[in-house]
Amino acid sequence: MNPDEPGPPDEPAGPGPTDPTPPGGPAAVRRRTLRRASLALGVAALGAGYLWHTDPHQPGQLLLPCPFRLLTGLLCPFCGGTRLAYDLMHGDVFTAFHDNAALLVLGVPALAYVLVRWLVAGVRGRHLPLKLTARGNAVVLGTAAVWMVARNLIG
Repeated sequence: MNPDEPGPPDEPAGPGPTDPTPPGGPAAVRRRTLRRASLALGVAALGAGYLWHTDPHQPGQLLLPCPFRLLTGLLCPFCGGTRLAYDLMHGDVFTAFHDNAALLVLGVPALAYVLVRWLVAGVRGRHLPLKLTARGNAVVLGTAAVWMVARNLIG
């Protein structure tokens, strides 16, 4: 057999970008996933703790402004996300919907689905890369663009 020719289809190609188990095996993937999830949970808890006591609906609060809105004066697809998070933490779903309906209806469930899927795969020792296909990118960018235009026209 020529070494330049591919082997039979039933032979594994070895570790590569699509290999579900990277070097280190399932235990290493599990540890890395739990470490990353713990770090993200800690950072999110600190941010939520700060936001709990900082009402973004009131002027003069120490919060990061939207750079897109500062430069253009227009609302970006994520504008209202901080207010949305504050309102959800305080149980006000109606106001959260008013802050950013698309982010609440589409973004929060999609993010939850992706993160739970990533965490479950990692705990099972399998590497799940978080990336979109070209079609997924087009859907996300198209939805964001339509939402941005609609909310800026409606006001």
